[in-house]
Amino acid sequence: MTFSRPPRKPATSAAAPPEERATFKSPVLPWLFLLPTFIILAVFLYYPAFRTLRLSLFRSNIILGNETFEGLGQFAELLNSPVYHQVILQTVIYCALVVVIGLLIAMGLAWLASRPIAGAKFYRLMLIYPYALSPAIAGTIWLFLFNPEIGVINNILASLVGTRPRWLDNPLLAFGLVVLAAIWKGLGYNVVFYLAAIQNIPGEVTEAAAIDGATGWQAYWKVVFPLLSPMTFFLVFTNLIYALFESFGLVDILTRGGPVYGQTGITTFLIYQLYEDGFRNFKTGVAAAEAVLMLIMVGVITVMQFRYGNRRVHYGA
Repeated sequence: MTFSRPPRKPATSAAAPPEERATFKSPVLPWLFLLPTFIILAVFLYYPAFRTLRLSLFRSNIILGNETFEGLGQFAELLNSPVYHQVILQTVIYCALVVVIGLLIAMGLAWLASRPIAGAKFYRLMLIYPYALSPAIAGTIWLFLFNPEIGVINNILASLVGTRPRWLDNPLLAFGLVVLAAIWKGLGYNVVFYLAAIQNIPGEVTEAAAIDGATGWQAYWKVVFPLLSPMTFFLVFTNLIYALFESFGLVDILTRGGPVYGQTGITTFLIYQLYEDGFRNFKTGVAAAEAVLMLIMVGVITVMQFRYGNRRVHYGA
């Protein structure tokens, strides 16, 4: 007599709960919920963008109230203009200095602020404080600090070395002043993100480095710094956008685009050149073309961020 064992049933995992989906009695109801958002986007985003694109193709005369179709003529005029070439170069140098120096300083300050010292919360609050100020207020503070006659900085220099530099009359000094003001203004934003990233690094990592004999600087540079690469990558792009668009308030308060250096003012960056052409020289078509070019630049930066930003460093197991 032979016995046959019944076939074993395959092991089955616990059934996943069915996915809950919102249902509406009327197919029109979801669109009604989205309608306020669509209206806001249409009025404040899509329509202005369409108008800007249209203006970039026409040369308008506000006084006479007429316009002439130019096609891509105004774009070609900008790209062949030596003045615009200088503005682009100045903007690139400005953005590079603000991003690189600003992130290095923020990274170091965030590392110090993460240390368990007395009054750490107060120091963190003071580091974040500049970011809460508007660009106009920040520019006014720096304008008073570096005033050649009554500024605190010049008073200190006069007492130490007997000189009162005219910061805003010298092209290189004025450029450096705007760069420093922009770094100071965005410092709090960068410190907050770096501080959060540092606090997410497991303590075992730095403890292992200390056991291996690494000094504080070696542990930071060879252990902590590589682990901050995802946050650094994110902040590089956000700071580029900040440097491109948030420079207007500082420049307008401090230098108004000057002093003159070469073909134009040394602190005339892309956003300030757009303002000059659109609201002072009334070249609305040229200003619209500049806005479109800046939009293309931002689009390229955004694509690069999404394309290369998927590389992540995972902390812990």
